[in-house]
Amino acid sequence: MRATQHHTNTRVLGAPKGWEQGELPCHALPITDAIQGGVPTVISFWKPDAEELALLNAGGLVALSIVGRTMPPAALLAWRES
Repeated sequence: MRATQHHTNTRVLGAPKGWEQGELPCHALPITDAIQGGVPTVISFWKPDAEELALLNAGGLVALSIVGRTMPPAALLAWRES
């Protein structure tokens, strides 16, 4: 899936300081700052390509990969464009 711009985006995150782009590329990520349930959050929007959609429609899974050895609080959502 690829990160995609959304009309609500408020800023763009870049690679962390000291990130070695040659070892593992880290692309810019457009995000939307939001409040969900009274908690500050950031939302990024992702669009599956045709092959990924076919895989999902055939019962495939969505995987969330986080760099590091722990999982921060996260949520995966289906989002209806408005």
